[in-house]
Amino acid sequence: MSLAVTDDRTPLRENFLYGRIADDLRTGKYGGRVVTRFPPEPNGYLHIGHARNLYLNYRLAVDHGGLFHLRFDDTNPAREEVEYVEAIQRDAAWLGVEWGEHLYFASDYFDAMYRYAERLIENGKAYVDSLDLETLRAYRGSFTEPGTNSPYRERSVEENLDLFRRMRAGEFEDGAHVLRAKIDMAARNMVMRDPLLYRIKHAHHHRSGDAWCIYPMYDYAHCIEDAMEGVTHSICTLEFDNNRELYDWVLRETGAGPQDHPTLAAAFANAPAEHPPEQTEVARLNLAHTVMSKRKLRELVEEGLVAGWDDPRMPTLSGLRRRGVRPEAIRQFCEMAGVSKTNSLVDIGKLEFCIRDDLNPIAPRAQVVLDPLKVTITSWTDGTEWTDAPLFPEESGRSETRRLPFSGVLYIERADFAEVPPKKWKRLAPGVAARLRYGYVIRCDEVIHDDAGKVIELRCSHEPGSRGGETAWGPKGTLHWVAADHAVPVEVRLYDRLFEDEVPDAVEGDWRSRINDASLVVVPQALAEPHLASVAEGARFQFERTGYFVVDPDTTPERPVFNRIVTLRDSWAKQATPATEVVKGKKPAESTHAAPPARSPERDAARAADASLASAFARYLALGLSEADADVLSGDAELVAWADAALEAGNTAEVAKWLTNDVLRLRKDTALDALRFSPTELAELAGLVHEDAITATAAREVFEAMAAGEGSPAAIVDARGLRKLGDANALEALIDGVLEANVDAVSRYRDGKTQLLGFFVGQVMKASGGSADAAAVRPLLIAKLG
Repeated sequence: MSLAVTDDRTPLRENFLYGRIADDLRTGKYGGRVVTRFPPEPNGYLHIGHARNLYLNYRLAVDHGGLFHLRFDDTNPAREEVEYVEAIQRDAAWLGVEWGEHLYFASDYFDAMYRYAERLIENGKAYVDSLDLETLRAYRGSFTEPGTNSPYRERSVEENLDLFRRMRAGEFEDGAHVLRAKIDMAARNMVMRDPLLYRIKHAHHHRSGDAWCIYPMYDYAHCIEDAMEGVTHSICTLEFDNNRELYDWVLRETGAGPQDHPTLAAAFANAPAEHPPEQTEVARLNLAHTVMSKRKLRELVEEGLVAGWDDPRMPTLSGLRRRGVRPEAIRQFCEMAGVSKTNSLVDIGKLEFCIRDDLNPIAPRAQVVLDPLKVTITSWTDGTEWTDAPLFPEESGRSETRRLPFSGVLYIERADFAEVPPKKWKRLAPGVAARLRYGYVIRCDEVIHDDAGKVIELRCSHEPGSRGGETAWGPKGTLHWVAADHAVPVEVRLYDRLFEDEVPDAVEGDWRSRINDASLVVVPQALAEPHLASVAEGARFQFERTGYFVVDPDTTPERPVFNRIVTLRDSWAKQATPATEVVKGKKPAESTHAAPPARSPERDAARAADASLASAFARYLALGLSEADADVLSGDAELVAWADAALEAGNTAEVAKWLTNDVLRLRKDTALDALRFSPTELAELAGLVHEDAITATAAREVFEAMAAGEGSPAAIVDARGLRKLGDANALEALIDGVLEANVDAVSRYRDGKTQLLGFFVGQVMKASGGSADAAAVRPLLIAKLG
């Protein structure tokens, strides 16, 4: 469903669960016991969403003097591996969660679960069904029609027991039979229409080997596990709220409890048994610019789109740990993210804030230049001068220092110099002074270019006595730097958000296509101050004016490697990037390409040299374009001519959006005069969107077709049937199909989960290929669901 970024989550230890447990303790509902659990399926690594649920359950137990269990729901051997079991334990321990002797596996209870299933059969509450799965699904009915009883539903107890035992003995192939609960095929809650309890699966289990060839379904298994372990408060996510009725039914009909636990039976011998575990649902933690599905994360790994489960761009705890995030920051984020009963999207800025807040007082400072520009101090004659610079900020209360050399040749960031500076420039420029942090004030006197016109060196003079003192030159900015003869070559990996979109798997098309190409930028030849020459793996630093970094395991004595943990400021800043290659992998290579800055000194310089570009910049501002868009479009004469033609032909705001977001993307590979559509045709497309004739999704499809040379926008729209669909009869047919395909969601909506409306709208839009009028869809959906 569509999720909005919200801040309505209740802080972790102020949520309704604490109140509920307090009530239970006051009334003695569970004899004063509090037992919680975290039950991961070992089919992937833990991610940040799991961390919140893991930490929530742990805190609920610890804060009330209770017990916390870590339990693996290993009931699906086809997808589970020992690697995941070990990784989950490692990550949970790293987070600071302790379970002591309370480590359990669903497979520990396979014998008991089987006995409970036989008890259900003996009591006439379960039967073996021999329908194929497709027919079985069809027999479930729909949200408007009751289900149909299976022809095998009335098998005798004796026949059911015989078949079930033969299933257990391995006599049948996968899919030949299933065990179903016998409840009510006309139940309004479709979960209760004779749900599956066991299926045949001839697969090797990572713990029980080949001892079993039938395995319990999750809805049957996990409630029994809770009961056998004496869990009091079973916390799960919202998608299981409709399953709560089945949870209670299984416990009621099986009588499952700790009396059958292999090791806990004696501990619970005197515990009150009148209250089984209680299931309570909370919203998942959904984090912006991230996918939280283990299946999708596994696809990223298996398809080589990331370097592994511990790739620092991954939201896994292993990835966050390798990126340099400390468990203290994750715990702080879990506290801040809190708990909600409504699905929402947590701004990734909250996580980044917690990381910065944790690192700021403990990360030693260092100066590292990512994109070096040589500076020669022509007035310097004193060789190398050493000074003590603080390792930690003053507010930390720590006084340690490091030795910092200053000499006549040094390096600064290329981005800290502008040959033609913009207004309010506070860094180096011809004739302009700036202070070197912990060093002197210098003034740029001469700029040296290579044969291609690129700036390769600055020749500057320094102001004696200005180190830490007063200066007559009045510098407005402070720069970081390294001395050339003591600089340490290092590799720096600039990690960023893995996806461009806030909700990448909600966009049209393949969610993989939304991976941020700049999520990993490698700087192979950065230069660091000398105290970073010998660093230990895992050591964290603040690179001043740049961000927080950690020493990666790939570090060697010859070449330290640093991962960026997080930037210094809470913004997805648009800054010039060093001359490096964007790489989706572990061992990137050097490149000469650079990402363009949002408002570059180069474009300002071009406008200063060409009055027509300056005029275009002013003209675009007058038309209402943002300063950033006007800056980009007025960068060169060819682009100005193309943009002018498009802007004159159509709606300014819409045309500007297509120009800056899409035309410039194509221009990276194709010259403007080689594009297969004209400025006028781009304006025509913008007009179709502005007139509401096509949806934004359809417009994207039309643009790509135009880029492929398929004709004018109107012709493409008509040929593909993309005009906005608003006819009520046609929309109703689409809606009926969506509701039929999502009967469980319909049932949950009618039970009060009205936030699912956004999900249904999205499904109708998908079914229509993006051509349905969403404004017309919503009231029709509400009427049909009501």
